[in-house]
Amino acid sequence: MNTFLYSDNNKRYHTLDYFYKHKFNSKVFKVSLNAGFSCPNLDSGGCIYCSRTGSGEFGGNKNDDLVKQFKMVKEKMLQKWPKALYIGYFQARTNTYAPLEVLKEKYEKILMLDDVVGLNIATRADCISNECLDYLADLNKRTFLTIELGLQSANDDTAKRINRHHDLKTFEEMVLNLRKRNINVVVHIINGLPGEDINDMLNTVRYLNKLDIQGIKIHMLSILKDTPLEKIYKEKPFHVLSREEYVNIVIKQLELLRPEIVIHRITGDPPKDMIIEPLWLLKKFCVLNEIDKEMKKRDTYQGIYA
Repeated sequence: MNTFLYSDNNKRYHTLDYFYKHKFNSKVFKVSLNAGFSCPNLDSGGCIYCSRTGSGEFGGNKNDDLVKQFKMVKEKMLQKWPKALYIGYFQARTNTYAPLEVLKEKYEKILMLDDVVGLNIATRADCISNECLDYLADLNKRTFLTIELGLQSANDDTAKRINRHHDLKTFEEMVLNLRKRNINVVVHIINGLPGEDINDMLNTVRYLNKLDIQGIKIHMLSILKDTPLEKIYKEKPFHVLSREEYVNIVIKQLELLRPEIVIHRITGDPPKDMIIEPLWLLKKFCVLNEIDKEMKKRDTYQGIYA
């Protein structure tokens, strides 16, 4: 029998579905939006794994109005869950990279919609001004706000290799600034980055476990077409994690994380027409099932070694 504190099914880690269900007493969906933002890192070539469309390939059509994007998703969800609640997810690229008045116009437009209970805003640690922080603090008093920061790795050498363009100190200071305002923080990490071994990946989680973060997204590195990473991989192939290696690393990472940290994502979801490697990522549910089966086999849980 599963005795993990933050689960009411077979999961041995703190899923986002569990968190939303217990917080809102309802089914909650995140609706991915593309607000047409750019990214300050694009001028220097962008992060090596990002495609020309930037992060968030599933973030809606930027040519459509945000409300239209939102309603298209909501109408589909209503057919199965007529009483569901929604969180607007500003996903594509850097969603605080604009003048404050532009940010307000876009965020508030979604907040005004029926059954919207919160916002998730994906951005960079070096791209939230003090003026923006003050606005986010106000927003946090009016809705359930979450800021998602892309760290990818706690190793500054890796950060240089992937062209992240900010150091660990910048990231840590932004986490502190957000938490001073009681704003929830979710951090993205990537397993399988060039030059990293299992110790680097576990050290990233050990580092995050000491910070006041509320959630994490664990991704597997996707090598996509038309990215700097594709060129690097073709010119000098590096080891790409197998599914078995990835499952093992993720389980070890979960074991190190405090059980109250919510796992927002535990595998990648790359576009089928763009992925080069690893092709096993296309079978998302196989990866999820393997993690569940292996955790049960090892009789282990999130936070067992935290």
